[in-house]
Amino acid sequence: MDFRTAIFLFFAGVLGGALNSVAGGGGFIAFPALLFTGVPPIAANATQTVALWCGVTASGGAYRNHLDVPRRVLAPLLIASLVGGLFGALLLLRTPAHTFLQVLPWLMLGATLMFAFGHRLTALFRADLGNTATSAAITGASIFELLVSVYGGYFGGGLGIMNLAMLSAIGMSDIHAMNALKSVLGSAINGVAVVTFLAARAVYFKQAAVMIVGAILGGWFGAHYAQKLPATWIRGFVIFVGASMSVYFFVRAYR
Repeated sequence: MDFRTAIFLFFAGVLGGALNSVAGGGGFIAFPALLFTGVPPIAANATQTVALWCGVTASGGAYRNHLDVPRRVLAPLLIASLVGGLFGALLLLRTPAHTFLQVLPWLMLGATLMFAFGHRLTALFRADLGNTATSAAITGASIFELLVSVYGGYFGGGLGIMNLAMLSAIGMSDIHAMNALKSVLGSAINGVAVVTFLAARAVYFKQAAVMIVGAILGGWFGAHYAQKLPATWIRGFVIFVGASMSVYFFVRAYR
């Protein structure tokens, strides 16, 4: 890895970490950047998961004042995140690279559409996940999170978008409160995936190290700055990035 490649990956990590701290979708930047520098698809996905996990963890502290979820609600969501993240990571390691590239644009498109229109599902699935949340509401949210975490373990890109869509669908509307819970759940999902990828030796460590530094910087500063931006700006930017990367990978996979 030469100096120019390292600089390129560093700034991709900064932007990816910042984007994840704002509303998710950092993998839409980090994953293509690794592919452009010659990292194979499965390894690129594993490497960006490791790098952006560090950024998500760093950004979580900036939203700590917005995290107000009862333990009886948070615990099932975390368990679902860990189980689903592990299953998704193991599934990725058993997927041929060609198949992964064929599935990738559909995953990106699905994540973008879920984020763009997830709030429309609120009326159907709305649940008050506070101290008075019913067991049925908590169970439904946990099943939803299990599906999201399988996706997250399989393909780290767009996980934040999927988690925000899930939180929107169950009735949350404050983008900063959603980011707080998204950071906790994302750290759990990607954390178990990181351990799995490291154990399988699927990570390119030099590229990961450079992106980790960038992702931590981008995640920390991005999280603080994001809280000063209008929520509509944040949503619009994420949708734009997701749609652009979806088109690119459709062209790449089916040309």
